[in-house]
Amino acid sequence: MSLERKFSADKKQLTVVADEVFDFGKVQDFRVAFSTDIEDVEEVTIDLHKTAYMDSSALGMLLNMQKLLSAKVSTFKITNTRPQVLKILQIARFDKKFEIS
Repeated sequence: MSLERKFSADKKQLTVVADEVFDFGKVQDFRVAFSTDIEDVEEVTIDLHKTAYMDSSALGMLLNMQKLLSAKVSTFKITNTRPQVLKILQIARFDKKFEIS
């Protein structure tokens, strides 16, 4: 898997660190990253500190993740966004669905 996963000590928070390019080529890895070993997870954070490029399929993956996990996970965050990626997220109005920083 090319995406890094980190769990908090109590396994209630999952952080997925995206690569420099977050696009359709990551769809399978991303699905595995947010859907395995998450029985206790209450918060999901997508860390974009490495991400310089993201396309519309990445936006779709984020929405799909939220839709699939919303019954179980209460908080979705997108963190460490670079300015060009933050602009994409703002244009797509993701600030209405995710906590973005």
